[in-house]
Amino acid sequence: MNTAASRPPSDVSAGVGLVGLAALAVWLLVCRQWADIADALSLPGPHAPMSGPYAAVATLLFTGTAMSLWSLLVDKVHLRPSTGIDWSRKRPVAETADVSITKLAGLWATWALIAGYYCIGRWYWDGAYLFAMEVIGAAAVPLLLLSIPYVFWLDRYLIQPRDGAWHFGAMLIGREAWHGEQVRRHGRAWAIKAFFGAFMISILPGGFAQVVSADFAGMTGNPVLLGSTVIAGLFLVDVQIGTVGYIFTFRPLDAHIRSGNPLLAGWLAALLCYPPFVWGMMGRSDVLGYEVNTPGWAYWMQGHPALLWAWAGLLVTLTALYAWATFAFGLRFSNLTYRGVVTNGPYRFTRHPAYLSKNLFWWLSTLPFLVTSHAMTDMVRNTVLLGLVSAIYYWRARTEEAHLLAEDAKYRAYHAWMEQNALITRTLTRLGEKLRPRMREPEAAE
Repeated sequence: MNTAASRPPSDVSAGVGLVGLAALAVWLLVCRQWADIADALSLPGPHAPMSGPYAAVATLLFTGTAMSLWSLLVDKVHLRPSTGIDWSRKRPVAETADVSITKLAGLWATWALIAGYYCIGRWYWDGAYLFAMEVIGAAAVPLLLLSIPYVFWLDRYLIQPRDGAWHFGAMLIGREAWHGEQVRRHGRAWAIKAFFGAFMISILPGGFAQVVSADFAGMTGNPVLLGSTVIAGLFLVDVQIGTVGYIFTFRPLDAHIRSGNPLLAGWLAALLCYPPFVWGMMGRSDVLGYEVNTPGWAYWMQGHPALLWAWAGLLVTLTALYAWATFAFGLRFSNLTYRGVVTNGPYRFTRHPAYLSKNLFWWLSTLPFLVTSHAMTDMVRNTVLLGLVSAIYYWRARTEEAHLLAEDAKYRAYHAWMEQNALITRTLTRLGEKLRPRMREPEAAE
């Protein structure tokens, strides 16, 4: 291992993610035991576990608040130069009012465009997305009102208050010069929040209800049921902490979006993995459906308890690594964005622990080459299509690296350090070099 250079420090501490995980565990325990708590305190209302969709949304506020307090009080992220804030500079409101008004015009116009996008997108008014639209609709007016004091307050301390929202507002008003690149950066950031935020909210309730209502005592002797429920809980960690990351994008938390991926290939690779482009990558109706006549690991291993327990443990471990990769980001998780460099947690071993663990999970849980139809066509199709899904994630990883390498010298240093020091990354890099076709050296006559 290369000891000449040390691993670049992470912009996100391990503490903020662990606090989020602990807060999530506490809230889940409260929700599971709500009947007893309500009885003890003689509270009005239903005395039953809180497993409904609004309890799932409340979890975001509880978890996000705990993570924010840790970030401010312990990590003191609000004092970092990367926030773009100088707290010693308290300008009069009159001095920054014009900037704030222009910025609010740009921000509100952006939200109006997002609302129009939601209205046009037919898929947002069906199935699980209906709940997301209900939540976003209920939050719209409070956010509109709260944005006024927030923008006026923050602009008094920002070193450069004319950000992307201001440039977009200036473009709409037409009184001052604006820069197209700033407008594009602003648009990319909010497009990411709009697309992925709605998706994350839509998938919150299902896993939350399953974990809150689960009877863990009744499944201790069933490796399939216990493993599946634990996996659902770990996916809940990923969804909850990930959704917090999309919501808490505030500069004082140093969690703002520095830039959205400007590469078309990056957007294409990411969007291919989410609805409405691909509905879960499963089932006959999907172009990339790789689960045709595949009952999965539990079916093929039934009757072999030791193997079932071992396989369930392996799948739980992979899902735990996937969840760890998400909460290691703390408040900064989101797709297609640069929000600082994460070099700790599972990112010490590979640059893409989530993609690696997720794809291994799909291969080991689905076993696409084992089909009940015994048809070679199903075996080949499933295997090839899941291979294509994995290839898309590899492509996605490369486009993300290209974005980050262009944005930050610190990420370039981390990328280089990982090539030489990280066990998984170093191994895969050297394997790729050996498998890569070599160009024939030209001879003198050529």
